[in-house]
Amino acid sequence: MKSVLGMGNALVDILAVAENEKLLKKYKLPKGSMQHVSEQKADEVYLDLKEIGASVVAGGSAANTIAGISKLGLKTGFLGKVGNDELGNFYETDLKKLKVRSHLIRGEKGTGRAMVVISPDSERTFAVYLGAAVEMTPANIDPSIFDNYDYFHVEGYLLQDPNLIETAMKTAHDKGKIVSIDLASYNVVEENVDFLHNLIKKYANIVFANAEEAEAFTGEKEPEYALYDISKLCDIAVVKIGSKGSWVKEGPRVYRIFANIIQPVDFTGAGDLFASGFLYGLSRKENLHLCAKMGTICAGEIIQVVGTKLPDDVWKDIRLRISQLQL
Repeated sequence: MKSVLGMGNALVDILAVAENEKLLKKYKLPKGSMQHVSEQKADEVYLDLKEIGASVVAGGSAANTIAGISKLGLKTGFLGKVGNDELGNFYETDLKKLKVRSHLIRGEKGTGRAMVVISPDSERTFAVYLGAAVEMTPANIDPSIFDNYDYFHVEGYLLQDPNLIETAMKTAHDKGKIVSIDLASYNVVEENVDFLHNLIKKYANIVFANAEEAEAFTGEKEPEYALYDISKLCDIAVVKIGSKGSWVKEGPRVYRIFANIIQPVDFTGAGDLFASGFLYGLSRKENLHLCAKMGTICAGEIIQVVGTKLPDDVWKDIRLRISQLQL
């Protein structure tokens, strides 16, 4: 059985559904973006989200993907940094409950938090306080950790420290691991596009991007054209186009996958869980069309709930549906 190690910002997700966009205007948060905020501003946003009914779960893009892969039945691990505090303890306990091997490092700052405002149309806007997560350094990358895994999945949000993400991806690549990266957010891509191109060309085997991220990365407005550009830099390129499905390209082969019509509640974690299903299928050496279908099933379930966690009975149904997939 294959195994997957993830690395990303270890953040506690604090999510709330807003009736309007007043909070976004109050804190000057561009709708659909990911903005870094100070600890003080994070506290203020958190108080407002609590007033409208926030849920609190252990999260972070790569951690969400790894949790999903674990639920599908693979051996997994997660590398990140949390604070030596109550939220850090909560995060570590949550990983253990998910049967994810913890490679958490304790930092000096408090555990990071991702405040997620979910608009009436299900669009997500992030206000992120990285806290201890930003204290992660290249020196924290122990090469021996990679020996226990076959795949390494990393989130583009780690681009706040270019040396860190490059060290991690290079280490995995040099050890012969299959390296995947999720581009994470269009504004993160826009700010790091040249560095990202070089990073992916050198070390990535698989790239996940949604339509907005793909456009920011390539300059191509049409997802299919962006797919071709991304595929020049890696082995497998995946462009997700929301309710319209996804495009996948490996070498000369191109796959178009359609999604079922689902009424979304919250898009948070959709891309993360798509990667869970896709990497699970890939680890089983499935056809890429089936891999994308597996990702689509996982993403389709997570958008029907608020947050990034699904009940065990839903995961049982997902595993059954995946086992019954055919071309």
